[in-house]
Amino acid sequence: MKNSAKEILNRSLDQHINLAVTGLSQSGKTAFITSLVNQLINEGSGKPLNFFDPVHQGRYIAAKRVPQNNLHISRFDYDDAIEQLSKTEPEWPQPTKSISELRLAVRYYPKNSLLKYAGEMATLYIDITDYPGEWLLDLPMLNQTFEQWSEQMGELLKQAPRSELSAEFLAKVEAIDPFGPVHETELAELAQQYTDLLLAFRYEQGLSVIQPGRFILPGEHAGAPILQFIPYPFFANIEADEYNSAGQDTFIGMLRARYLEYRERIVRQFYKQHFVKFDRQIVLADCLTPLNNGSEAFNDLQQAISLIMESFAYGKSNLITRLFSPKIDKLLFAATKADHVTAEQHGNLTSLIEQLVFKAKKSLSFDAIKMKTLAIAAIKTTEQGQSEYQGKIINVLRGKRLDNQKLITLYPGAVPAKLPKNEFWQEGGFNYIAFKPYTAISQHQALANIRMDQVLQFLLGDKMK
Repeated sequence: MKNSAKEILNRSLDQHINLAVTGLSQSGKTAFITSLVNQLINEGSGKPLNFFDPVHQGRYIAAKRVPQNNLHISRFDYDDAIEQLSKTEPEWPQPTKSISELRLAVRYYPKNSLLKYAGEMATLYIDITDYPGEWLLDLPMLNQTFEQWSEQMGELLKQAPRSELSAEFLAKVEAIDPFGPVHETELAELAQQYTDLLLAFRYEQGLSVIQPGRFILPGEHAGAPILQFIPYPFFANIEADEYNSAGQDTFIGMLRARYLEYRERIVRQFYKQHFVKFDRQIVLADCLTPLNNGSEAFNDLQQAISLIMESFAYGKSNLITRLFSPKIDKLLFAATKADHVTAEQHGNLTSLIEQLVFKAKKSLSFDAIKMKTLAIAAIKTTEQGQSEYQGKIINVLRGKRLDNQKLITLYPGAVPAKLPKNEFWQEGGFNYIAFKPYTAISQHQALANIRMDQVLQFLLGDKMK
């Protein structure tokens, strides 16, 4: 009760932020959260947060981690992430495999707000939730029937690049009598085959629209029948009345029942618990990896981002909405891994993510929320220098490859400023190479980064006036 009252007071005074860190798998969510906490706790530590007003104006005091409200949810393991980055040979923090939370208390001297009359110091509380990016794309299923979802998945499975891998699976499903008796073993085998396809789409073809997300990262539901269903993309072959009256002892009836159970018991509970209280959001997008994987992968990323944006509530914030129906009033789109390209390409990287999220931004502009795009690196892994090539001086990067840990110097190429056309892919696309952390950090040292101070200013600055 005491915590609840304090929560209401903080929200009424606008001294609480529930930050949605949104991104697909491998977009850098864990690295971003680690760096955000690290920058606030260490206040830049020798790398001043010049664009973060509370620090720049000398009003920043300190930040610390404090107990979270939801004690039944794991705490985000910041200490382990820093330990990985502090090794003699630093490593990336472990990727997210389950839900975790973290709460920060940031103390500062208020300047312009009414808080300066309430005391010399003020405290802003920040709640951050981390979750597997694979689970995020399940949220659009909340608005789909089994028929609608099956039709959508069927369209994807029948199109390039998925079609070549999924042809055998689709033929097997089409040959099954939808109104015949269901066999648990057969259904489990089909679900495993579909899961294998999803894994291939994600990790071999570099695609982003993967549903259901928990098929490839099941967490505590591994092996449960609730994850043993598949889409049925052949509704054109069956009568609607016969389908509607099909019982759970039929193949199609069991698929529908398990889909609905998955949607309501897993996806809706996930949404209700974690996605209805956000008031600030950052959308992290890795635009570089899809440039390597081809036009289909890039188009798939664009579709995935549009699907994700449909699941959040946006609008202007006021006292009533903060207390009873929080809405996201500031939204930052961030192109991650800016350290994987040379500095003169950052403008193109920013323009590229602008193009990538154009449809989503256009629809949100009506709600008059504040939006911004940035190219960032939450944890910088490369150094920039110059080299001579064919008699010309060019900018190059130096860093350790993630795959073999070899120290290399390279020019990664030019990032297209607009959505790539066919000529870009025909000319070989982009030479993206993943890097690992380059230099170990010491205790109480801020992580090297690109534009994290601008991120902090956009997301938190107006709350700390």
